[in-house]
Amino acid sequence: MKKSYLHWFLVLGMGMFLGACSDDKTVDPGTDPGTDPGTTVSRYVVASSPIGSSGVADYLLTTSDLSQGTISTVGKGIEQDGSYRYYLTHKGKFFSLLYGQGNPGAVTTYTMNDKGELQKTSDFQSETVQVFAPAGDDILTIKVPRSGNESASWFRINADQSKIVAEGQVNIVKLAGNGERAHFTWATQVGDKIFAPYMSIKGAAPDVFGTAYPDSSWIAVFAYPSMQLEKVIKDNRTSFFGSYFNNGLTVDENGDTYAFSPAVASNSGKQTSTKPSAFVRIKKGTTEFDQTYYFNVQEKAGGKKVIGQTYLGKGKSLLYMLTDPNDQYSAKRLAISDIYNKTFTWVTGAPESITSGSASYNNNTISADGKTVFVGINTDAGSWVYNIDIATATAKQGLKVEGGAITAIVKVK
Repeated sequence: MKKSYLHWFLVLGMGMFLGACSDDKTVDPGTDPGTDPGTTVSRYVVASSPIGSSGVADYLLTTSDLSQGTISTVGKGIEQDGSYRYYLTHKGKFFSLLYGQGNPGAVTTYTMNDKGELQKTSDFQSETVQVFAPAGDDILTIKVPRSGNESASWFRINADQSKIVAEGQVNIVKLAGNGERAHFTWATQVGDKIFAPYMSIKGAAPDVFGTAYPDSSWIAVFAYPSMQLEKVIKDNRTSFFGSYFNNGLTVDENGDTYAFSPAVASNSGKQTSTKPSAFVRIKKGTTEFDQTYYFNVQEKAGGKKVIGQTYLGKGKSLLYMLTDPNDQYSAKRLAISDIYNKTFTWVTGAPESITSGSASYNNNTISADGKTVFVGINTDAGSWVYNIDIATATAKQGLKVEGGAITAIVKVK
């Protein structure tokens, strides 16, 4: 799913070991040049799909430096089985989940040794899921049928044991309550609850993801870890939050939840939402929308819409903006926004039209000092990890990845 978000990435082109040298420096995953002994060094996994091949599995490469040098897939890395993989870290472990396209998929767990190398610790089968998120000691996953079966299945995978420890179902037709289906876009732990925003979809051909309700947004609130449904909260200032396989929620340092809408709801293939792309807020300890907060991003961006975001801290977010606001599968352009002060700045120094490698959920990560966000971008000239200075919204090329297109960047430790 990561390569296309079943649809998005295939249309866009939207997760290490030594490689050949670029200029005069190569990143060695086993050493950390210029680092004082005893200094804690971050380790990253870069997933790369071999160029010129379709349906080929990713290679996992590891490095401690995303700011410079070169790594390569040629004869290096750990090959994944299956061509649709997505990745996340939790409790010091790296998880690789296979999207089985309707069939069960493998969940592979890795740890990173003292040499900075990934080592497999377990591999088991699970249902193919569309939602996966850290929660408590678990990875919460949800299998969301778009038609047929009226129940979505959730699973709690214990991160320490690497096995399913609880599971259950929720009737998504009953949850929607409007004759359509609730299709979860993601899930986020907020205190002792799970906030799961959803789209309302028809769930029937020829307009499976179409809706007769384009100007409302919903979040299902579940108790955690029981996953008992407590309530559904609704807002009519925006369309649905996030998008298919794309997290629309973030929780800041204060415990407040911010939700963005791309305003791309459609009917019969045409966008029908009349609401702008915007952020709204749920304050800590509440399960209602804060009516005093509304950030119209589309207005600040000259009519462009936000389709993805990564929270960077202190109110700053990296935004992925649609170059064509009427086409949710169009190329993307990067921006930095302050969601507290409602400011918006286009990123300079990076390509203004990103056609691949633009998955916001796992194709970027933040530096240890919180000053830089690293973003994987694939271009006709090659693939680089761009280093974006958060304060100035300026980017420059960093680590080059040869022999493959970047599909994920994940910080492991």
